[in-house]
Amino acid sequence: MRRGRQSETADLERRIRQVLLGIVVVVSLVFMGLWRADNPRLTQLRTALIDAVSPGFDWAAEPVAFVTSMLRDFQGFIDVYAQNRELRREIEGLRALREKARALEEQNAQLAALMNVSLAPPLRFVTGDVIADSGGPFSESALVNVGLRDGVQDGAAAVDGNGLVGRAVGVGARATRLMLVTDFSSKVPVVIRPSGARAILAGDATSAPRLDFIDDPESVQPGDVVETSGEGGVFPPRLPVGRVIQSGGTLRAALAADFARLEFVRLLSYRVESDMAREGSVIVPARRRALDRVPDAQPPETGVPAGGVPAAGAPAAVVPAAGTAAAQPEG
Repeated sequence: MRRGRQSETADLERRIRQVLLGIVVVVSLVFMGLWRADNPRLTQLRTALIDAVSPGFDWAAEPVAFVTSMLRDFQGFIDVYAQNRELRREIEGLRALREKARALEEQNAQLAALMNVSLAPPLRFVTGDVIADSGGPFSESALVNVGLRDGVQDGAAAVDGNGLVGRAVGVGARATRLMLVTDFSSKVPVVIRPSGARAILAGDATSAPRLDFIDDPESVQPGDVVETSGEGGVFPPRLPVGRVIQSGGTLRAALAADFARLEFVRLLSYRVESDMAREGSVIVPARRRALDRVPDAQPPETGVPAGGVPAAGAPAAVVPAAGTAAAQPEG
């Protein structure tokens, strides 16, 4: 009996589920038809139905929105906590590096003092904003909003945060024109590391200028570092330029500077003091220096023209006779 009643109950539940499913399907089809039908009365019916149901939906959606906001805030709190821990680890690492850098700086200063090393003074620079390219005799140029009033010198090297950009070719009171290293007129002496090969970085209006006149091409490999050599006294030495690449059998330099997003540049103040204070005593003889110190020094009068014989009526030079000594001054 119990099994019969259980089977009847299961059949009844199955039929009820089927009926409910059928009702849901029919209602869904009716709503679909009402929603897709293009009829003014149906449109009014849809509008009235939405107006009647929307307050209930808003009331039911508020708890869901509140819970969603809580979950979002909790997830953000977890992310902030993780970022805080990561930043703390980075700060500890930077503190260790700072202490190490201080120790190395002190050691370097002590060694320099012991060896009596004359270090080059630190480079001074002024930062400017790249405002425009006004055109002119150069195909690759830019204008910077700093000039003579800011201490910019003609020929100053320009760098961004990554590497060499160019040099100043015209300095006004409030603006400076830069000739970029990609210009056809740009020629920069460089050195390639680690081989130490010297070359000339020649601009050709491309993002990777050529490396010309390499003194040892066999020692240069793609990926080597390119830096300024300092030759010529225009660019300071060891400014980063880029890395060596090979394109079509030609060695070029992939520039480190980001010319696509060039907004700010630094103009360096660099001058090589090569003027000598005085002449060296090894080059000029002592007698020549003595004569140079006496203005308008003339040889003694002998009456004999240079390379000739005494003129008529002119007194002849006194020559000591053989066996007699010339009078020597006393003392």
